[in-house]
Amino acid sequence: MTRSALSVSAALVLLSLVSTAETRAQPAPAPAAPAAPVVTTTTVGANLNISPKRVTFDRNRRTATVYIYNQGGAPATFDIALIDRAMLPDGQIVTVEDAQKDAAQKPVADKVISAQSMLAISPRRANLAPGKGQTMRLRVSGGDATATGEFRTHLTITTIPPPDTGLTAEQAASTAPDELRFQINSVFGVSIPAIIRLGDIDVRAGIENMRIDYADVSLDGVAPAKRTAIVVFELVRTGTNSLFGNIDIRAAGRRGEPLGIARGVGVYTEIGRRTLRMPLNRAPGSGEKLEITFSDDDTSPGKVLAKFTQP
Repeated sequence: MTRSALSVSAALVLLSLVSTAETRAQPAPAPAAPAAPVVTTTTVGANLNISPKRVTFDRNRRTATVYIYNQGGAPATFDIALIDRAMLPDGQIVTVEDAQKDAAQKPVADKVISAQSMLAISPRRANLAPGKGQTMRLRVSGGDATATGEFRTHLTITTIPPPDTGLTAEQAASTAPDELRFQINSVFGVSIPAIIRLGDIDVRAGIENMRIDYADVSLDGVAPAKRTAIVVFELVRTGTNSLFGNIDIRAAGRRGEPLGIARGVGVYTEIGRRTLRMPLNRAPGSGEKLEITFSDDDTSPGKVLAKFTQP
């Protein structure tokens, strides 16, 4: 028989953006694995909320506050850091460090202009009981006073695993024969962009290369997947600054509920265009044309920056 114990620390990313994983194994001396092991699992974790979801600075606005809140049922310690991240043309967000290791992604990562040296944050760590929060303060404190352009980093808050994460030697030795025991500690993280804009702001957009695809999709992630119309298009950044706004897709010339909605869509300065795929709540009717509208939710909230009508 084989006696084994395995401890896994898995990372779960909120808003897409932080991913860590660590695995440690302590096998028993016998080389043969059991044919049908019994599996015992325990899950531990925290839950984190953050507000706002984005912070911006300019020559007049030099400070900001961000509030984090422990929504979990256990005390948690959170590490607070500034990490540079890049947006890929498909909208995926990756760390600049990781992107620079990939030949295809490196040209994008090299275009990120970091704001790390220009920002100070406090505190750098927070210990929160369940249902408690912490206010963080960000301040523009460095950089060249004559610099112009858009600089960005990401405020990243990550749970720190408790010191007793994993199985002790005694716990491992106490497993029954043919038993595989897991202790999973979920490491939650939240990352939001922190953007500094110096000089004149130029926010312009366009919409290009629209088409309609079909795929089996569950619109709410719960209902069974069904054949769904998906609008595919490119949101183009034509100005020098990044974009951040909302997208509505409607039947051209008609009012009422939109056929598709996306809120908080961004295009960062390291890419000129981003491909989006938006499922519709119904397929277009015969002869029905679609209209896509991108409205600003940044410098001029509500302003229509781009509109595209299906030919």
